Amino acid sequence: MSGLLAGLPRTTGRTRPDVDVGTIVVGGGYSGIAMAVGLRQAGQDDWLLLEQADDLGGVWRDNVYPGAACDVPSYLYSLSTDQRRDWSRPCSPQPEINAYLGEVARHHRLAERVRCGVTVDRVEWDDATKRWTVRIQDGEPLTCAQLVLACGQLSKPAFPSIPGREDFAGASFHSAEWDHDVPLEGRRVAVVGTGASAAQFVPPVAEAAGHLDVYQRTANWMLPRRNRPYAPWARRAIERIPGLQGLRRGAMWAFMESGILGQTRVPAIRLGLRAWSSWHMKNQVKDPADRAKLLPDYPIGCKRVLFSSAFLPALVRDDVEVVVDPIARITPTGVVVREPDGRETERPVDVLIWGTGFRTHEFVAPIEVTATRGDGPARRLADAWADGAEAHLGITVSGFPNLFLLYGPNTNLGFGSIVVMIEAQVGYVLDALRRLRTSGAAAVDLRPEVQRRSTGEVQDRLRASVWSACDSWYRQGPDGRIVNNWPGQMVEYRRLTRELDLAEYEVVGRAAELVEQDDAVPVA
Repeated sequence: MSGLLAGLPRTTGRTRPDVDVGTIVVGGGYSGIAMAVGLRQAGQDDWLLLEQADDLGGVWRDNVYPGAACDVPSYLYSLSTDQRRDWSRPCSPQPEINAYLGEVARHHRLAERVRCGVTVDRVEWDDATKRWTVRIQDGEPLTCAQLVLACGQLSKPAFPSIPGREDFAGASFHSAEWDHDVPLEGRRVAVVGTGASAAQFVPPVAEAAGHLDVYQRTANWMLPRRNRPYAPWARRAIERIPGLQGLRRGAMWAFMESGILGQTRVPAIRLGLRAWSSWHMKNQVKDPADRAKLLPDYPIGCKRVLFSSAFLPALVRDDVEVVVDPIARITPTGVVVREPDGRETERPVDVLIWGTGFRTHEFVAPIEVTATRGDGPARRLADAWADGAEAHLGITVSGFPNLFLLYGPNTNLGFGSIVVMIEAQVGYVLDALRRLRTSGAAAVDLRPEVQRRSTGEVQDRLRASVWSACDSWYRQGPDGRIVNNWPGQMVEYRRLTRELDLAEYEVVGRAAELVEQDDAVPVA
């Protein structure tokens, strides 16, 4: 795959065009690109974007499994500043989304301020200099006045703690690290996991494999998604009729907002979604025994609802078996399951594919984040989040001045477009930079009472949501706190993040004093 920055001048981790800058953005996925676009449009030039890989793109660069695509229509799953009207189909496949991000990067000349191949190990706030030090592998540290961590929630593959996982002698890989050199044709393939990624790659794998075992821990509520390519007349209409794209975005936005209401405040909407999903699933799975395996026993929306019109038909093929018996262990040649009567049976496997999702609670891992305030000891963000990650509006954390998170705690959506949320967060960060500049403050630090109030309000609302009704990747910690999802609608989040309320923050130092002391670069 050609790189998103191919043919453009750019810097790498082995060069040092800037050692001290105004703003550093860590992460070159959707969030980092959106932040860079925002900085460009705000007229900012004193910034750098650091990306660990050799190119931008994040999950849309890395997830190249068969059938990879977005669940949200592309006209809403795209930046409002960079709309395109020539998508091939409603929910675009991975290559098309990745190419779109490349178009955005080229259009906004991001390569000039991107450093790829840079792995950030840790970041440290120095209260004396009012700057962040960014320490990278095999390179000299960088410093900045403002630090934006755009590490994402769905970028670090997760593996279950199953005995013998490392002992398997055949080919084995995670869906986010797909090995296209491994042939599947005619072989016995096992897929562990039935989440959103599996719903997309299982149908093409079933077509290729000689036999497929799908190991299911919990069934999923499904909604239809045929995702056929646009007809030529439809593509011409979308490209040529003024306002049609905006109308489509608005209509899909309204549909998504209604789904959020069903998950958070209006159970009647949830009942309607359940009826729609039940009809769809019963229409696709005729055999009562198959339906007994595949129909969930928890409220719809409690776990992520999947969109597919191909997944269920693949699961009921004659050469596919859905295995619901728990996995006891992995052997060099197969998977051992524990049957209801306690007996253990080994099922032979040639290729083992892990569709087990991501480490969704490690919002900034493996980066170590520390801050020292005044004469106090250094404080680690990991310690502050020991009982569950939290941040005001998912963006700022008390005790860590001038640190901003994108796609942070409690900003995920069970229904909707995360790009809408990311753009709102970018706007909030840009407003923070503007207020730093106009107020003369060197830094701002969220007041602890604001974080306590903000976290308390979010958790109170989440307890009334459907997400509190079952275990899922949305929850963390001994008390099962919901740390991933936002408790309201997208429009509410946009309103709350429209501007930074300076009264919620403590001003930390003055930029002019730093200039006088050390000839430091003023706040960008």
